[in-house]
Amino acid sequence: MTSEEAELVRSSFRIVSQESGQAAARFYQILFELAPETRSLFLNDMERQGAMLMSKLGLVVAEIQNLEGLIPVLEDLALRHVAYGVKPEDYQLVSTALLQMLAEVLGDDFTPEMKAAWTKAYDDLSETMINSAYSYRKIPAI
Repeated sequence: MTSEEAELVRSSFRIVSQESGQAAARFYQILFELAPETRSLFLNDMERQGAMLMSKLGLVVAEIQNLEGLIPVLEDLALRHVAYGVKPEDYQLVSTALLQMLAEVLGDDFTPEMKAAWTKAYDDLSETMINSAYSYRKIPAI
């Protein structure tokens, strides 16, 4: 990720984090509209769940150019998501919900360049999480 892309992610997250409760609520609303079956994965109070989402997202955004340093955090998060019943294909739903939430919260400030930066960031992070959580399940070819 370039420094320009990282700055687009950071600057937009600063704006979104000012409305973190609303942003998180909208994210989950979009996710549940896209895939109602995912609602059962969330047993916590949704306000608390939203606060956890924004906290983890803030951690990732702060270290967006240091993916190597985030690997232990992402591996732990990925394995917990497996235990909750998250499947690899669910990561694309999260991407869609995240980008839609960002577009709604940021409005006209959510430029195509910003969307591309967030897409790249999420793709890199989700790839790391999916590989961490599911690669050990692969059976080698004989």
